[in-house]
Amino acid sequence: MASISDLILKQVTSSAGKIDIPAGIKDKVLGGLSDSILGSLTQTAAKTGGIDMIKELVTGKTKPAASPITSLATNLFTKNILGKMDVGSSASALTGLIPGVLGNLSSFIKDQDGDGDIDLQDFLAALSGGNGGILKSAGSLLGGLGGLFKK
Repeated sequence: MASISDLILKQVTSSAGKIDIPAGIKDKVLGGLSDSILGSLTQTAAKTGGIDMIKELVTGKTKPAASPITSLATNLFTKNILGKMDVGSSASALTGLIPGVLGNLSSFIKDQDGDGDIDLQDFLAALSGGNGGILKSAGSLLGGLGGLFKK
């Protein structure tokens, strides 16, 4: 099974395919976008009621554009990546990817038919630090979230 961070990065990279990002910073920008989305999910999971918010998002009960998870991911990306790197006119296109990537999380989650990469309960446990403390806290957004979710 791929890690959650790998699945998110793959979705971010695929979604950003037609956006003009300066070559010298493309990997950092896409990695930062992925980390911002993952950071938003882990920070939300740490809050009271956060797991329910994530569950509603990944099951389609909450639209990504209306989700506070999307707002947090956008704020994290704007502050930690766009505020430090010059992506030129691509900034709004990049932040515009966040709702779509979060909306596509449901495609990663196994349904009753067994389709998907990650079981919903495993996904939620990984974000909240359950099942042996895979992630004990949201931690630093850009301080190495990348490989923490491998099974």
